[in-house]
Amino acid sequence: MADELELLRRANPVPTDGPHFGDGPLDHHAERRLNRLMQQRTSRRPRLLWGLAATAVVGALVAALLFTDQTTAPAVAAPRPLVVRADSTPVSLETLAARARAADGSAELRKGTHVKSWSLGMSEDKPPITYPEERIVRWNADDSHTVTVDDGHDRTTQTYPPSWSDAPPQSRPPHDVARLRAYLQEATYTDTAPDTGQLLDGVRVLLDTWHLGARESATVAEMLADAEGLKPVGQVTDRLGRRGQAYVYQQSATRRMLIMDPASGAVLGLETTFTKAEPEYGVKAGAVMDYSAWMR
Repeated sequence: MADELELLRRANPVPTDGPHFGDGPLDHHAERRLNRLMQQRTSRRPRLLWGLAATAVVGALVAALLFTDQTTAPAVAAPRPLVVRADSTPVSLETLAARARAADGSAELRKGTHVKSWSLGMSEDKPPITYPEERIVRWNADDSHTVTVDDGHDRTTQTYPPSWSDAPPQSRPPHDVARLRAYLQEATYTDTAPDTGQLLDGVRVLLDTWHLGARESATVAEMLADAEGLKPVGQVTDRLGRRGQAYVYQQSATRRMLIMDPASGAVLGLETTFTKAEPEYGVKAGAVMDYSAWMR
């Protein structure tokens, strides 16, 4: 138990320099950090860590219901895992990185995000709940920003005052692979050089903050080309109907699938599925734990 407490302290889901919500729900990045914590430690204490995931996701759902006067949870079918086309040819990340560098550089970096996500909430006494969310973050010229969240039942928009943080992921991402690794390490509060799973977590945090331009997408592709264990598997159609190349990383009891645009190298989505059943939570092998699809 002491190890898990120390792990929670290091995860620091509410840093001192972050936004303060009083007794309100955790923000988007805090939920992601708790999910990453669960993924990193599944092999040691599965029951406790599945519980942490349930607390993060179901807690966010309950908070959403309380603050939007909703009395019933959204009725959402659990998404099925993405399927790789059997007749497709895998494209190496090295090839994709080269395409990204040669691609049309008209896309420019801008702060903000538009992401659709699905997360699975679990508990021992109730069936799993799929929690959908669409989040749009827009930054203004004075460094204030608005966050619009749609959970399928209610759509809310909040405006936040100017913020001038120069720490990752609020600072501009670099165009050098080594510096990008260090940037993502800081953005995810990782104490040591990030492994492949932590790099994927970092990419998620990055895309939840920025619309990447052509140069930034190319740097991400080059960084992932050197990531150990991230293997090309072929072509998929993502949940927004876009064709992409899929890359898979096996991590403990989960499988991470990264979906990238085959022409530009831009990251389209990231899916995590269970590779082992968790009967006490009603979770079958192959169930989708979470999924994010980013749009410009």
